[in-house]
Amino acid sequence: MKNIFKTLLLAAAFYLPVQCMAWGTQGHRITGQIAYSYLTPKAKAAIKAILGDESLALAGNWADFERSNPEYKFTEVWHYVNLDKGYTLPEIKAYLAQDTVTDAYTKLNFLIGELKKKTLGKNQKAFCLHMLIHLVEDIHQPMHTAHSFDKGGNDVHVTWFNNPTNLHTIWDSQLIDFQQMSFTEYAAEINHTTAAQRAEWQKAPISQWLYESNAICQDIYAYSKDGDKISGYTYNFKFIATVNQRLLQGGVRLAGVLNQLFS
Repeated sequence: MKNIFKTLLLAAAFYLPVQCMAWGTQGHRITGQIAYSYLTPKAKAAIKAILGDESLALAGNWADFERSNPEYKFTEVWHYVNLDKGYTLPEIKAYLAQDTVTDAYTKLNFLIGELKKKTLGKNQKAFCLHMLIHLVEDIHQPMHTAHSFDKGGNDVHVTWFNNPTNLHTIWDSQLIDFQQMSFTEYAAEINHTTAAQRAEWQKAPISQWLYESNAICQDIYAYSKDGDKISGYTYNFKFIATVNQRLLQGGVRLAGVLNQLFS
């Protein structure tokens, strides 16, 4: 698995469509770093037995890096849930109850089920854990619950500090990169929670996570249209607290899922 990871990391450096990723490398690392801080000792030991010396922070990027590998191309549609309108919580629960397509919601449930199996082989366990980490993080990025008809905001073309980009990329990486911090600095800066807050976030089902992202997504679409020239400073002022909240919630909830699976 280590050799495969190194090969995919190298390939990812030359893989151009980074706008298809969620949170970008920094966002996934920040979320993973936060999650690790809330793992139980048993969960840490179990994860180390699967991942070896690979940290939880870096493991979150594996699922994006492997897209360069034809062996894992089938996972491309695992990273998002297409929600073409704003949903109330009851509506989204009803929608997901009927959801049978291959998407982040159905695959998260699948991966959790697989990792509960005592007979799961080592390589399959590593694959499932990498994907689980990544998808929990992905669906806390609001644009991964965005519209199918604009490819999750990839076809909403805007400028960021006068540079051409798209709405999805701004949320993947540009808002985070604008803070000019390493992932460890960023995680330390925002990782402040209470036990009550963590308990509330972790008891929420996956449908709630998606509902939250979908609601934020409507605000994003309402604020920026195709062709807009976005003022990076103004946009940062409006949305950076939301970005930080989603990174933090993703980390806390990832820890909750992993603790349940491995403790």
